[in-house]
Amino acid sequence: MVESHRARRSCLAVPGSNPRMIEKARGLATDQFFLDLEDAVAPLAKEESRQRVVGALVEGGWGGRVRTVRINDLGSEWAYRDVVEVVEGAGAHLDTILLPKVGGPDEVRWLELTLDQIERAMGLPRGGIGIEAQIEDAKGLVRVEEIASCSPRLEALVFGPADFMASINMRSLVVGEQPPGYDIGDAYHHVLMRLLMAARANDLQVLDGPYLQIKDLDGLRRVGGRSAALGYDGKWVLHPDQVEAVNELFSPRQEDYDHAENILAAYEWHTSEAGGKRGAAMLGDEMIDEASRKMALVVAGKGRAAGMRRTNPWTPPQG
Repeated sequence: MVESHRARRSCLAVPGSNPRMIEKARGLATDQFFLDLEDAVAPLAKEESRQRVVGALVEGGWGGRVRTVRINDLGSEWAYRDVVEVVEGAGAHLDTILLPKVGGPDEVRWLELTLDQIERAMGLPRGGIGIEAQIEDAKGLVRVEEIASCSPRLEALVFGPADFMASINMRSLVVGEQPPGYDIGDAYHHVLMRLLMAARANDLQVLDGPYLQIKDLDGLRRVGGRSAALGYDGKWVLHPDQVEAVNELFSPRQEDYDHAENILAAYEWHTSEAGGKRGAAMLGDEMIDEASRKMALVVAGKGRAAGMRRTNPWTPPQG
């Protein structure tokens, strides 16, 4: 079983063919990065980009971030060589492989078996490299529950909005924005919720895809705010200017983090011998119980992963 649920508020897409961008990415405050061998690399540059990606992983300097490579999709002629060359060359420096355009569980199982074989051959820890499945079309969405439960290596589901919009003929050219003429709600709500339910039912993380209007930070906050509010773990970023906004969106507000930590502290004390062994108690004007504790764990966990610190810790009543 792979390690999972590491913080992934912001995941930076880094073209595997661009050494300048690879170097710059090392200094950005993202929780995850992926070196891209797919859409960001031209066909004639695929082979040389694999070696550049291997070199960047082996060289290191990525801190504690989740290290990912997006390979080409299984309908291409490049995918199997991507896996073989990257894992044989840098498997010890790789956390996950991102598989794009996943349409069904067999594609994930192919990658799982290929990783099994390479790890055995190279003497790498068995099961040490996780898989992230990118859902980018209607076929992948309608089978997302099967995909989410098909492999113990699976760590995360990722929404690919641009390809998805094209696959269903959505009448919009702005990724993530509402299509003109659709005025009865959120055109993406069903998609986002479907991925979220499949992920949570299988103890996976779930990430929103990129917002392509890189200078429009208000638009990024508006679109990213939807998935953050639903409970997504993070969102892709394409440009350094987007990092701070996304990290902020997917971290709790300070007052919410403080409140969550105080619920946990108060509930622990009230259920103890010293606190009267109560299953429900008051925190100010709010009643807290086991359900409150579970909700607070979610918010506190996100805040801790973001490195937040408490500003007004609760203390037990005296006397």
